[in-house]
Amino acid sequence: MNNIKLLIPAAGQGTRLGLDYPKTLLVIDGKTILSRIIEVFNKYDSCPTIIVSKKGKKLINDHLKNCSLRAELIVQDTALGMGNSILCFKKSKFYNSSENLMVIWGDIPFIQSDTIDSVVKFHISNNNHFTFPTRFVKDPYTKVIRDNNNSVIDIQETRENINSTVVDGEREIGFFIFNNKIILNMLNKNLLGKISNITKEHGFLYLIKHLFKKGFKIQGLPIATSDDIISINTKIDLEKLKVKK
Repeated sequence: MNNIKLLIPAAGQGTRLGLDYPKTLLVIDGKTILSRIIEVFNKYDSCPTIIVSKKGKKLINDHLKNCSLRAELIVQDTALGMGNSILCFKKSKFYNSSENLMVIWGDIPFIQSDTIDSVVKFHISNNNHFTFPTRFVKDPYTKVIRDNNNSVIDIQETRENINSTVVDGEREIGFFIFNNKIILNMLNKNLLGKISNITKEHGFLYLIKHLFKKGFKIQGLPIATSDDIISINTKIDLEKLKVKK
């Protein structure tokens, strides 16, 4: 389907969860987060690319074999941020043949197939360069900024602006589809905001304001469900999930 590939950044070790293995291998309701993601995206890509750490490569590879799942594994030599992780896709055997790249953070276990289908369909039919689902929530971790024409002009990470007061707002959920070559080319450039003020790592969402300024077509679709936005990063997240379930 328009040469769509799936990329799953999964090099994180889950230290905030107290894990000694990649957090994508965390079992929730009898399945790992990773296997859930691969299965729900299977109709678009039956052999996704997964970015792994040196330490986590064997664990993830063994898990895939045990579940009879296929994937291409690429090692991120050093954890230098999400932007750097996505740039690792340049090493993929699918890089030159893929037009659109889907990226989903490796801590989102319950993204719904209907949400994925709607975003992909909208992206392709509107010839977008960058498309993602959103949801209005309390105290958003990231905040989608729109202009008076309702166009997305930026996505701000609230931790990067310690002086701002964050209230209810629209956030992205950690799933994106975009033109592969355009985005990876921009990730290679030394653009304003590339390096996080807090983590000192190569970010990703800073690209939105640069894409807008250059006239690329970006759209955020406020269609994400309450299940779509569940992410597992800390022990508190796990406890909240147990209460919800």
